[in-house]
Order: sequence, then C-alpha cells, then structure tokens
Amino acid sequence: METAGNHLAELLNRCAAACDHCAAACLREEMVEHLADCIRTDIACASVCRTTAQLLELGVGEQNALLLCAEVCKLCADECNKHEHDHCRACAEICNECAVECGQSAVA
Repeated sequence: METAGNHLAELLNRCAAACDHCAAACLREEMVEHLADCIRTDIACASVCRTTAQLLELGVGEQNALLLCAEVCKLCADECNKHEHDHCRACAEICNECAVECGQSAVA
C-alpha cells in the first residue's frame, strides 16, 4: 500500500539520484570550473535527501529534516537553473518538486 510517507521517500531518493547524475555530468562538461558551485550543491542535496528519506523511514526528526531538505533542494534548484545543460534543468525540476513536497509535509 502506497502511503504519503512512502511517496515522499521515493521522491527524495529520485531527487538524490538526479543530483548525483547532475554532478557527474557537470564533471564531464567543458569549463567544469564554472560548474563548481553546481557540483557542490548537487552533492549536498543528494546527501540531505537520502538522510531525510532514512529519517522518514525511522520516524525520527522528520519535521526538522523536512525543513532542512526543502531549503537545500531550493538552493540546488536555484543553482542548477543558472545553467543551460539538460542535466541541470532536469535536476532543478525535481529539486523544486522535492522542495515543495518537503515544505508542505513539514507543516502538515
């Protein structure tokens, strides 16, 4: 049975995977030095998303984790939106979705 928590954990894990993909793809781009902030933000976002998903599964500190995750996902989306690469655009899209879902779940 699909629950709201399961849906959110799945979204968090998909966001983390998109961030991993974006960071790896950025490293293969020309002029990678211009993507350093994007790579750093991708790595941080992936880590926070995975940790938040784990905390949801454990039922520990969900509200604080969700608030932090919403903030980090928004930062990552904003950074990725500065770049024209398809992988950055795709990452920004799922990070925005994740930021909204986490923010709504934190106050629910």
